[in-house]
Amino acid sequence: MLVLGGGARESALARAFARSPSVAEVVVAPGNAGTVVAAHAGNAAIRRGSIPAGLTADAVVELARREQADLVVVGPETPLCDGVVDALEAAGILAFGPRKNAAILEGSKAFLKRFATRHGIPTAAYDVVTTLAEAEAVIRRKGAPIVVKADGLCAGKGVVVASTEAEALEAARAMLVEKRFGAAGATVILEDVLPGEEVSVLVVTDGERLFILPPARDHKRAFDHDVGPNTGGMGAFAPSALLSPAMMARVEREIVRPTIAGMAAEDRPFRGVLFAGIMVTPAGEPLLLEHNVRFGDPECEALMALLDGDVAELCASAARGALDVDAVAIAADRHALAVILAAHGYPASPRAGDVIHGLDRAGAVDGVVVHHAGTAEKGGAVVTAGGRVLAVTATGASLAEARARAYEAVAAISFDGMHFRGDIALETTAAPR
Repeated sequence: MLVLGGGARESALARAFARSPSVAEVVVAPGNAGTVVAAHAGNAAIRRGSIPAGLTADAVVELARREQADLVVVGPETPLCDGVVDALEAAGILAFGPRKNAAILEGSKAFLKRFATRHGIPTAAYDVVTTLAEAEAVIRRKGAPIVVKADGLCAGKGVVVASTEAEALEAARAMLVEKRFGAAGATVILEDVLPGEEVSVLVVTDGERLFILPPARDHKRAFDHDVGPNTGGMGAFAPSALLSPAMMARVEREIVRPTIAGMAAEDRPFRGVLFAGIMVTPAGEPLLLEHNVRFGDPECEALMALLDGDVAELCASAARGALDVDAVAIAADRHALAVILAAHGYPASPRAGDVIHGLDRAGAVDGVVVHHAGTAEKGGAVVTAGGRVLAVTATGASLAEARARAYEAVAAISFDGMHFRGDIALETTAAPR
């Protein structure tokens, strides 16, 4: 197995693959300082792979050939949207993830909204604009609050939920005039704010058959009580009780299956992970917020802890076009929760180089795995090397137990400037911090 990426998501995938009976070795490229720590996390060895040229298509193909990879699993969205799966397939290498023309579901928010309209998928009302004058006209007409989204990939930073018209105009100006996100912000989507609660539904698919993972709940805002700027995610738990079995069936029927069928009908067959961000309105209606085309982070850390069996075969069978839904089972008596430990200055300007203490103590807590994300080795120590540094993930027989274990492990870790949310799943469990 070759896993592309270097975050906590890739750490969780590598550990799940290492537990898979069909796997002899897992290579993570570029990996992080925790990849070596995870080397004996299961039946198979885990090690880092060298990819100095970055996750470009040519470099990935070269690495996959050098490692003689039987399956390549792509973690981040950028290489997917750049066509790395197309390049691997052209080289005769099995790859898990959508091709470039299917990855556009995440690569272009304007495409997604128009696609949802074409296929009758329920979503928020929207306008697509390319000039500040157009944006101002829509904002003045609709008023605030309003969501301002850059069309392309912005590493989770291209969405502003503006509470005033002035804030919305400032966000649109930053994207369209100041080019803060480059070409990704050349087109902007202005979207109605949907009231309700968010939930993530991830599906492994071969383009026809589905394996639906338990619903997960992410926490996007930087600080407790959902305040502060949006981030890539500060914590997650699964399963979420927000989606009852009946509601999950509606999400599958009204959102997931129409997406898979619509992509096939438009000659964009989708294989890999389809990640549907869902808003459940106060009236109990599920609406599509966004689609991502890869495992979410930190949702992946929680979800992988709930799967038993051969996760590698699940992914490989999807990549082959013959999904084996019996390869894995979802643990019926297990809950999982992940807490992100972030660097000083995250998300605006994270600081690197701070020494991390307490990793061994945290990892010794029952039911806990500390997934490294933005870490590096320096002078024999593990130091911060990214915005989201660690994902402290715990399992338990109940969500409250998983939460208690996760925060016990968090308390054992320290580094200068470390910050985290203390309220992951707090309202759901009513448990003290």
